[in-house]
Amino acid sequence: MLEKHFSAPAIARAIVIVAASCAFSLPAAAASGKPVQLALSELKKEELPKPAEPAKPDAMQKPAGETPPAATEQPAAPSDGDADTPAANDGAVVPDSSIAMPNAKEGAAAAQVEYDLSKLPFPVRKMHELILTAAKSGNIEALRPLIGSGDDVTMLSLTEIEGDPLAYLKSLAGDPEGMEILAILVDVLESGYVHLDAGTPDELYVWPYFFAYPLDKLDAKQKVELFQIVTAGDYDEMKQFGTYVFYRLGITPKGRWRFFVTGD
Repeated sequence: MLEKHFSAPAIARAIVIVAASCAFSLPAAAASGKPVQLALSELKKEELPKPAEPAKPDAMQKPAGETPPAATEQPAAPSDGDADTPAANDGAVVPDSSIAMPNAKEGAAAAQVEYDLSKLPFPVRKMHELILTAAKSGNIEALRPLIGSGDDVTMLSLTEIEGDPLAYLKSLAGDPEGMEILAILVDVLESGYVHLDAGTPDELYVWPYFFAYPLDKLDAKQKVELFQIVTAGDYDEMKQFGTYVFYRLGITPKGRWRFFVTGD
């Protein structure tokens, strides 16, 4: 019975004092330097939107017979999980060119050459078939969905490229429509292949097999296969490098078209 002991003005002043002390309690705790416990979700992100007001109990009840809304689908992780995928940089692609560099030097052991496509994992065999079919179509645009975009775009150069990847491929050809590049693709994909770095993150299937086959170990039959892709003059120049440096194409075990490049 406060009114028996205190007047109304006294009670009002007491309420103001209590409210003021509560208002300064949190800032004082922060100023004291004591760590503030954060939720796990707050530790992952610097800024989070304010949580929505909780729904009233009756609004949260699902009416009988009503199907609950589907959960929001999260973006899938890259199918290949490669740590060295190229990244976008102001419209340019910065490739990790090391994986596309020829690795067969004179005197090195010759890699196992394969011609049987049935030995390929299904995703690799399927991508090989899709690229070959697109190349034989005579329409370079058919390569666009296979090249991809963003972090999963196929490496088409050992250096940065800007703009449309198909325009870049056309610029490499001796004709304006890029038919020469399509013909090279066909020749490369119809050659033998090698399986490299099995069981490692860098595992690849690469065409042509000259990518990993020392030039000084080529027999007469293999030189004919090489001259189906390059000229004798190209071969003489390659001997100066000691390795094949013309177009090569790599596909990962999960069917990602990793690169199609030329040069050293």
